[in-house]
Amino acid sequence: MTQTKIIPIFPLDLVLFPRQELPLRIFEPRYKQLVDDCMIGDGQFGVCLIDENNSVNGWNSPKLVGTIAKITKCEDVNMDGLQLHIETIGRNSFKIKKIIPPSISQPANYDPLSVEGHQEISDMHEKIGTGEKMYIRAEVEMIPEIDENISLGEWNDLVELWKKKIITQALPQIVEPHSLEHVLEQYYLTTETPTIDYIYSLAALGAKDPNELQPILEARTKEELIQSMHQLLTVK
Repeated sequence: MTQTKIIPIFPLDLVLFPRQELPLRIFEPRYKQLVDDCMIGDGQFGVCLIDENNSVNGWNSPKLVGTIAKITKCEDVNMDGLQLHIETIGRNSFKIKKIIPPSISQPANYDPLSVEGHQEISDMHEKIGTGEKMYIRAEVEMIPEIDENISLGEWNDLVELWKKKIITQALPQIVEPHSLEHVLEQYYLTTETPTIDYIYSLAALGAKDPNELQPILEARTKEELIQSMHQLLTVK
């Protein structure tokens, strides 16, 4: 029987891969509550790409596969509690088995960037009781990591596909191959010993939209991962 656990969920317009760093600015009351709860607990929450086809009590819904983010640093930006800056690092990926909706629904015309919007949410939270969770939680099961190594041949094939895609997409402008080598160096992707992390980084360089990265995160085997990379990097 696979073990499950309940974690806070932060739907975002991005895909977080294992071992990737992710800084976040936190200003909405519900996510400040999430960070506070994490800091009291094990410092971990789930990052999921927003599922644009669904919502949970009016809020953005998460895709069902995401990555655990571990908070490594938390700062109160202006010492007034209004804005937090956190640094996180990706851990294991997970699959959501069951979504636990937040205790409050998104108000009509809610503006997450406005003081009025924050006040409205805080007032609603006061009414229902401040112990209630304003953020989405989920019962999740961890996904085992792909622990096979990538061969240099497989890696070089993917790099060539990436270069071809960038050169084709830039047309009619001409992209010089040496400038692409420079990009790979900048992102520390020039290697003789590629790992799964190199593939995640190359995927991020090759995607125009975070939805293109979700199949990469969802791959369970090395074969699935390489197949998903081929689909991402092959010029349509």
